[in-house]
Amino acid sequence: MARDAKKTVMMVSVLCSFLMLAGKGAAYFLTNSSALLADVAESLVHGLATGFAAFSLWYGARPADACHPYGHGRIKYISIGFEGTLVFLAAVAVMASGVVGLIRGPELRHLGPGLGIAGALAAVNLALGLALVRVGRRHGSMVIIANGRHVLADVWTTAAAIVGLGLVLLTGVDVLDPIAALLIGGYILIAGASLIRKSVAGLMDELDPALSARILERLDHGLRDRLICGYHKLRCRQLDDEIWIDVHLLLDGTLSMIEAHDRATRLETAVNALFPGEVVHITTHLEPEDHEAAHPGGHEDQRDPLAAPADANKQ
Repeated sequence: MARDAKKTVMMVSVLCSFLMLAGKGAAYFLTNSSALLADVAESLVHGLATGFAAFSLWYGARPADACHPYGHGRIKYISIGFEGTLVFLAAVAVMASGVVGLIRGPELRHLGPGLGIAGALAAVNLALGLALVRVGRRHGSMVIIANGRHVLADVWTTAAAIVGLGLVLLTGVDVLDPIAALLIGGYILIAGASLIRKSVAGLMDELDPALSARILERLDHGLRDRLICGYHKLRCRQLDDEIWIDVHLLLDGTLSMIEAHDRATRLETAVNALFPGEVVHITTHLEPEDHEAAHPGGHEDQRDPLAAPADANKQ
């Protein structure tokens, strides 16, 4: 059902991107506004990015195989980076159009109908963007969240264009139109850079402090309940709605293999419960409590999520 919901909202997003492009194109040809041209460029980029995002959701959902034992989810970070790059390039083009408008001087016309079209499209995009972010958060999909935020960014660019043209109507100062285009371009530039940053962080497996903190808290709870004697070498990463966790657990060396396995399974179940609705892959390595010889040089500080020590965790 989660995958059906993701497919549905992405299909709606793709269809709306065509509507936005056609409507904003019409508004631009009516008004000859640099600000609305900037909005058209942003919508063109969004349409291309939405198509690639929809493809990445389909491809990333394919199961693991012999060549891709961890699945195909990494393409989602590539999708976010692709979208960010397009947004960044669109921002450069938008700002260039604003500079040209300042140099040549705007030749505006039919501002009333153009503003009406732009306002209606902004309302549609606002509803769509909020729905995308809500569904993305509910199902833990970074691609849908990124797409929703891009739609909401599109709302702000349209709003900026509307404000710029509205001021032109009120004041008769045509130069406010290319100035609005420059402001829109700057905003899009920042949004594109943010998406690229997120893509690089994901591809490089950058640690999510909030994710590791939740896992550390649950492992510490297992210590307090004397389920385990300690833990270390914790590694975790999140790939869209999948979470991968590796940790070494220290247990009483006198336990039977059956009892040690049961305790590890109970702790894995408790960690799993932290992330309802998400796919959690946990790999635990069991060691006796006095297994110091296997780790010469001692253990690092337990609050480092990459290496929590056995000795500091003993109860």
